[in-house]
Formats: sequence, C-alpha cells, structure tokens
Amino acid sequence: MDMKLELVAVPVSDVDLAKAFYTDKVGFNADHDHTVSDEIRFVQLTPPGSACSIAIGKGIVEGEPGSVRGLQMVVTDIEAAHAELAKRGVAVSDIQDLDWGRFVFFADPDGNKWALQQLPQWRD
Repeated sequence: MDMKLELVAVPVSDVDLAKAFYTDKVGFNADHDHTVSDEIRFVQLTPPGSACSIAIGKGIVEGEPGSVRGLQMVVTDIEAAHAELAKRGVAVSDIQDLDWGRFVFFADPDGNKWALQQLPQWRD
C-alpha cells in the first residue's frame, strides 16, 4: 500500500504576507487561492519539483501561527539554494555541515521554521 504525503498545513497570521513570502521570496508555486467565505480562504503552495504542498489560509489551519518546526526540503546544491534565497531577501542561516547532510535554515514571517538539506554523498 502506497501512502504519499501531499499536503502540510502551516498556520499563519497574515495570509497575503505569507503567500508573498513563499512565492516571491522562497519561490513556491501558487496552485490555488480560493475564498469560500469571509471566514474561509484556502491557499495551496508547492515548492518547485515537489510532490508535497503546503496549505495556508483562514479558517482551514489549526494551530498557532509560527508553531510549526522541522519542515524540511531536500536540494541538490546547498550553496546555490543558499545564494538564491539570500538574493530573494530570505534571512537564511550560514550553511551548516553535519554528518547527515548540509543544511540551511530559515523561517517565514510568523516564525514557522524550515530547513534545506543537501543529502550526504552516501545517500545520492
């Protein structure tokens, strides 16, 4: 039986600010932005090349804005990813070399925390 993770909810306080951050600065694709009512808005955003998306919005995500930790994406070139995010205005950490990969960390405007990982050679 296959199980594919396809959508992760990320709580944010300002949907438009978060959408702009993820699309303009991080480079996610905006797949859907649908307002159902004054209380419900659904926005789906997908990292380039990913089969999994995030959902932000109003009335659809439980949790405090900024409460998500440990979201992680894998990249093939951590230096290029670091340079691209920094160029786009994302406050990124220095590259950290660990036994299980090379990492760059950043947070969205609410403080939801992300990691980019370049897998070590033994995983390629």
